[in-house]
Amino acid sequence: MAAEAGRLRWRCRRGMKELDILLTRYLDECYGTAGAVEQQAFQHLLETQDPVIYAYCLGSERPPEHLAVLIERITANRQPKR
Repeated sequence: MAAEAGRLRWRCRRGMKELDILLTRYLDECYGTAGAVEQQAFQHLLETQDPVIYAYCLGSERPPEHLAVLIERITANRQPKR
């Protein structure tokens, strides 16, 4: 699991700081307890171009159905865990 987490963390590093923060926060706080379908959706999302992910997160573009719940979780207005 540590190797996978490291690989995913590297893939969360994007060209936009905002995406880095959102994706890394999801990885740290939610990915480990997410179900297999959601984990697979996250891995698929990481294959998507930055402007498309950003549009999904801003709500200016509607994500495909299999990513909609994931995008909601990623963009939820939550306080970081302490």
